[in-house]
Amino acid sequence: MTSGTPAAPVLPGWTHIYSGKVRDLYVPNPAQSPQARPGALGAVDPTAAEAPFAGRDDVVLVVASDRISAFDHVLSTEIPDKGRILTGLSLWWFEQLNVPNHLVATTVEDGVPAAVAGRAMVCKKLEMFPIECISRGYLTGSGLIEYRESQTVCSLPLPAGLVDGSRLDEAIFTPSAKAEVGEHDENITFEKMVDTVGAAAADALRALTLEIYSRAEEIARERGIILADTKVEFGTDPATGVITLGDEVLTPDSSRFWDAELWAPGKAQPSFDKQYVRDWLASDASGWDRASDTPPPALPADVVERTRARYVEAYERLTGATFV
Repeated sequence: MTSGTPAAPVLPGWTHIYSGKVRDLYVPNPAQSPQARPGALGAVDPTAAEAPFAGRDDVVLVVASDRISAFDHVLSTEIPDKGRILTGLSLWWFEQLNVPNHLVATTVEDGVPAAVAGRAMVCKKLEMFPIECISRGYLTGSGLIEYRESQTVCSLPLPAGLVDGSRLDEAIFTPSAKAEVGEHDENITFEKMVDTVGAAAADALRALTLEIYSRAEEIARERGIILADTKVEFGTDPATGVITLGDEVLTPDSSRFWDAELWAPGKAQPSFDKQYVRDWLASDASGWDRASDTPPPALPADVVERTRARYVEAYERLTGATFV
């Protein structure tokens, strides 16, 4: 992670255990015995209301920060409200999908710390599969690079004549192996995925991923937005053995959303994500050499403002609600 990234906030009742590119993870503090609690002998423990999940080992608190990453770097500049937008969109999509998910609590009343309300979820602790499950309905990104070399994506053959932004005849499943922060995820074949998680789990994950994409693509299209591709993650619920949808889902950080009216195959499509950030970092204006060991520079105010506006627009167009 880029140096200078703000430390994860201290939250009553929770212990910070890990920070990724965007999210901070916490586990509940151990439960206190009545003898150890302040105000014992019948008095009310003043911290009890702040620690409703104390002592539980089956949940984790997931907090979405305003950090933004690009080109495998976490930038020193944050995008205001990004964490709230990502969380709000994920919660909205979880309601639209008929797939088991990891949500336990999403409000202060149900146990989310007030300091991170709106950007945090208490979730089931899943046994996560080490696979990024990706579904593509359009050809772009790393899939386009491979297609131009071999007319395949993750070794799946595709028709000749496709260009950047082409719609595929049907969505394809293209898994990748998870990488550490600062490293590239590695596209893998389905056969390699079977070797990693087993045939039964691989078949189930592929079916669930394509089901989620199909449902979400239909919903987005009704709102004038193309869902080009999306990444989802799954784990097994230890209590039930059920494969369960985890992490975030169908946000601009994990998906490519395009404006349907502007879709024009044959070129890069304007997207509802960090496009302005990538474009500026890759421009002469940034003065940054991607091939060097130098961290990316701070983002100028206009790039921050335009990036935030795209995230807000994605939220409002998809959900139909005004972002406050």
